[in-house]
Amino acid sequence: MQKRTLGKNGLEVSALGFGCMGLNFGDTTAVTKQDAIKLIRHAFDKGVTFFDTAEAYGPFSNEEIVGEALEPMRDKVVIATKFGFRNGRPGDGLDSRPGGRIRQVAEDSLRRLRTDCIDLFYQHRVDPDVPMEDVAGTVKELITEGMVRHFGLSEAGAPSIRKAHAVQPVSALQSEYSLFWREPEKEILPLLEELGIGFVPFSPLGKGYLTGQITKDTTFGKDDFRSMVPRFTPENIEANIVLVDIVRQISSEKKATPAQVALAWLLAQKPWIVPIPGTTKISRLEENLGGTSLELTKNDLQKIENALSRITIQGDRYPKHLQKLVGK
Repeated sequence: MQKRTLGKNGLEVSALGFGCMGLNFGDTTAVTKQDAIKLIRHAFDKGVTFFDTAEAYGPFSNEEIVGEALEPMRDKVVIATKFGFRNGRPGDGLDSRPGGRIRQVAEDSLRRLRTDCIDLFYQHRVDPDVPMEDVAGTVKELITEGMVRHFGLSEAGAPSIRKAHAVQPVSALQSEYSLFWREPEKEILPLLEELGIGFVPFSPLGKGYLTGQITKDTTFGKDDFRSMVPRFTPENIEANIVLVDIVRQISSEKKATPAQVALAWLLAQKPWIVPIPGTTKISRLEENLGGTSLELTKNDLQKIENALSRITIQGDRYPKHLQKLVGK
């Protein structure tokens, strides 16, 4: 698989990463620990070298799975994890206190990940009660001490990115971006290009919508995050189906799948974009990896752009109580 570089400090990763959250957190399709380990190792065997987790996933158990799975090939992979929630639990609120919380998370994550250094340490969400300069300064200390290699932000807004980068260079921003959510194109992507920061889109398949497998009759379990997302109400799914139709058309022409087209589209946007789709199935993993070898021509990209310009996606990507945590 081709490699891409995030940021200006040489963080080289596979062009497609693996988002590990869904292996045991966020929906109802969790797999056994052994199957999760098998899947992660299969991804590595197929060329994936970039794996994303967080203390909040589980909480804590996702890091343990990733740590066990990657221990035999630790020196050949890049592991990203995150801090930023009180007690590691999103429901308990934000907590990026430099005096203890950030360092404590780093120490605990190192133990769970079975490693002596975190390759990429993200602030999971911006904490409005803690100056960004203090957060960046603390991560800078951890980098100096050798506990962390690179600093990242997740779902941060432009002012926070600038403040952090001025103290400690940010290697990557992780935020949602896909054919289903293009908001980052307005302000964030130009800023990242200006500052030399890589971009790691999560939910690159629109939380499954861009695979073409979701219809207005699809039901989500109460533990599935999509069950409370406005964009996934039956009426909004039906209203947005025109987007899937466009992707299906292109995929048919390219002899590919809708998921592969969606990932190829992301990879074609910038050479410093590295999507991290997640899955619990080896067949879906291999399908996603096929997106890295699918080349969309300028004509393909323009056709997609022309079609998207006539569409207004319906429904917010987060419920109100979570929307207030992003873009700060």
